[in-house]
Amino acid sequence: METQTSSSSWFLILSLLAITSSSEYSNEKTIGRVCPPSSCGSIRNISYPFRLNSDPTNCGVSFYTLSCENNLTVLNLYSGKYTVLSINYDSNTIRAVDPGLRKNDCSSLPRYSLSPYNFSFEDCQRVPANLSLYVDASSCIGSRGYYYVKAGTLTTSDLEDGCRVDRTAITTLNEKDQNGSYQHIHEALVFGFELEWRPDLYMRYSCRGWSFSSTCYPNRFIGFFQSVFEYMDAQRYAVLFILGVFVLARFVFGLPFVIAVLVYKWRRRHLSMYSSIEEFLQNEQNFAPIRYSYSDVKKMTSKFREKLGEGGYGTVFKGKLRSGRFVAIKMLGKSKANGQDFINEVATIGRIHHVNVVQLVGYCVEGSNRGLVYDFMPNGSLDKYIYSKEGSVPLSCNKKMYEVALGVARGIEYLHQGCDMQILHFDIKPHNILLDENFVPKLSDFGLAKLYPTDNSIVNLTAARGTMGYIAPELFYKNIGGVSYKADVYSFGMLLMEMGSRRKNFNALVEHSSQVYFPSWAHEQYSEGKDLEIGDDTEEEKKIIKKMIIAALWCIQMKPSDRPSMNKVIDMLEGDVENLRMPNKPFLSVEEMPGGHVQENSNPTCSNKELTCTLSGR
Repeated sequence: METQTSSSSWFLILSLLAITSSSEYSNEKTIGRVCPPSSCGSIRNISYPFRLNSDPTNCGVSFYTLSCENNLTVLNLYSGKYTVLSINYDSNTIRAVDPGLRKNDCSSLPRYSLSPYNFSFEDCQRVPANLSLYVDASSCIGSRGYYYVKAGTLTTSDLEDGCRVDRTAITTLNEKDQNGSYQHIHEALVFGFELEWRPDLYMRYSCRGWSFSSTCYPNRFIGFFQSVFEYMDAQRYAVLFILGVFVLARFVFGLPFVIAVLVYKWRRRHLSMYSSIEEFLQNEQNFAPIRYSYSDVKKMTSKFREKLGEGGYGTVFKGKLRSGRFVAIKMLGKSKANGQDFINEVATIGRIHHVNVVQLVGYCVEGSNRGLVYDFMPNGSLDKYIYSKEGSVPLSCNKKMYEVALGVARGIEYLHQGCDMQILHFDIKPHNILLDENFVPKLSDFGLAKLYPTDNSIVNLTAARGTMGYIAPELFYKNIGGVSYKADVYSFGMLLMEMGSRRKNFNALVEHSSQVYFPSWAHEQYSEGKDLEIGDDTEEEKKIIKKMIIAALWCIQMKPSDRPSMNKVIDMLEGDVENLRMPNKPFLSVEEMPGGHVQENSNPTCSNKELTCTLSGR
């Protein structure tokens, strides 16, 4: 196949993963080469720089560890496990394939999505207008609608109405062959993609391509960066010469440099407080969302005529693009954090595409005017359906409410584990769950969100964030556990409890504590073998409610370590209710816990309008 010799292959520069000190690297290099080769399945002679996880620790390079699972050699890339097909030590390449793809079975699809990609799979409700750009895959996939494959990268403006991106993939297919038959594309996917490693690495490296802020790290995909390590075989006199030049330059240019820095800092005082936003946007020039001018926003909204709602971070208006597409435009209020709320939303939601996360179409930054342009959600937010007592409400069916809850859980799980950076939302509540025309839930409002490396189990916050009634207790009490993604799990548990019971867990504005705390009451009912009598529910609906309530009880455990991950929560919601074990009884406060005298972080300051709280640093 041409795919084997394609000059336009996407290469992952695995050398980025091997940034170590020169002493560590040289030691590993000399010791790792003398180990005997390993084998797993059809892959023989696995040798330096690669190693199996069962090999001695002194073999190979630790960053190039492969695993042997079910007699298959497996390469771990982010959260995906890819099957290794071959390793070529002459060309320094390794070929891998997505395990979801099967040879001679065009209905098989990639299990994982990669970015950057050169193919996107799209599920459409109707035939796309520009059909020449797509390859029809409906006959193979067996989709109820229209299923297409599109070659090349995809921006928001490329996605046609009625279509959604199901998954993305990368192949070593030539560009001139990318518009062939789907059978040909599938064969290229089954062939796999090649990764290249650099054999002679050293201390010095440089990164090129897109990077978040001034630090170069793989926040999109390893192949976006190429680390160039140069071996410096300099003579001793050259080192002394460079050292002398450095010392001289330090004296000659030191004073002018200090003066220049002081002048720069003085001038910065006269710049707009939103200059940090412009700096951020200049660094992130390859964002897919479109930048609109303020005059464009006024035209879209007919001078802000139709107001959809108002929250703690701004006002939302209905707008319409020139293409006829309806959008919701959130104009942010005055920032108290140098535009950090705007940066949070663009930096998080601007980089992700998921069916259960609201799509950022574009943004506006012009002086003090800052706006975010989202897809319009005709059914509004979830809060107006949870507490409704009208039987005609479309979400009055418990099964439909369960489907919404499952969609929200999948969206949160994607934020935690589906991206190259871990995204913590910190403000999950009914008001921030939007519903499209089919009542598919979308997570929204990322103004409080934070990005962290996926290997960070505990995160640092300078101030707690969230909404009363949904804030995890570790944000108030530091001794019960560190702040992590489990804070979002707690918020989802409180949301799930309200969705299952169709009532608020407690009124945050009520000062007395004599009212019944619903989660405790629900725990007692189920522990005694009783059902919750919420309405005229069928037996099937009672099982659905019980499943949602028990899963919620697990999520709202006081200690973060007792809560499950979102992946486990999804398993609970998708499994049988008979298999669910009852957790410990939830506590209304840490004082109710055994030995529960816990040190508080600080006193919260809350706004009754939004019940949004902020606290001083931990």
